[in-house]
Amino acid sequence: MKRKHWIVAIVPIVSIILDQWTKGIIVDRFQLGESIPVLSSFFNITYVRNTGAAFGFMATVDSSLRIPFFLIVPTIALLVIAYLFKKLPAHDVKTAWALSLVMGGAIGNLIDRVKYGYVVDFLDFHWKYQAHFPAFNVADSAICIGVGLLMLDIAGHEEKERNVSSAA
Repeated sequence: MKRKHWIVAIVPIVSIILDQWTKGIIVDRFQLGESIPVLSSFFNITYVRNTGAAFGFMATVDSSLRIPFFLIVPTIALLVIAYLFKKLPAHDVKTAWALSLVMGGAIGNLIDRVKYGYVVDFLDFHWKYQAHFPAFNVADSAICIGVGLLMLDIAGHEEKERNVSSAA
């Protein structure tokens, strides 16, 4: 079995399990809106329901449009990721990690949308309770890390191409 196949078999599963486990703890032990300070003036665990996308995007759109959108788009994204993964060279471990993290995060949030009709968020960073970053979860973190790795990989390829073309 190729290394990229091990990565896509393990990383999404670990991401999904960690995401769903942490969300389960929040749903079972917190009341909606309940917040526990972890690092005062910087980080709380706060139970939030996100009916929108990242940063609440589309949260106010009518549910007859919003709900199908948030079920169809992640499904299409997962199909695109599967296609990209199939085309991925066996030695490209960095991209395999990136795609696997995005896949695991997308599935984790999709599970919430099917199960609850919203996504459970709880990681609440802020500055002295005045400037809040929108709450997020483990799945969101996996997606952001995966996209960040893809961006670094693309930037690295562009740098290599620039060096090769300037040397020619």
